[in-house]
Amino acid sequence: MISELDSTPAPMGELTLQTVAMPKDTNAAGDIFGGWLVSQMDIAGAIAASRIANGRVATVAIDNMSFMIPVKVGSVVSCYTYVENVGTSSVQIQIEVWMALPNDGEPQKVTEGLFVFVALDSQGKTRSIDG
Repeated sequence: MISELDSTPAPMGELTLQTVAMPKDTNAAGDIFGGWLVSQMDIAGAIAASRIANGRVATVAIDNMSFMIPVKVGSVVSCYTYVENVGTSSVQIQIEVWMALPNDGEPQKVTEGLFVFVALDSQGKTRSIDG
């Protein structure tokens, strides 16, 4: 038997970044810019990828991005990350963004995307993740 908790959508992965959506990040309609959300996802993905790469990484691709609901000012925005694949020099990180209004409390999925990062050496050249 499936309980009510089992059917409630929940974020996948590790909470990697959490922030509050501020008025300066809104468009003319009063919703948070999609670009601001993408930048938060990029930061979260870089945190996760740099742990795996044990050093500097750079974003090389974003795939399968879709926005489901708008984010309102004051919402707590949470980025969850999980590793899809680790290659010789690259890491694929799936990132989900969830938001909750401060007094509403019910988290809702906003967007998700697959980000690809490449490991870099001190000269900014691609390097192997294991060294």
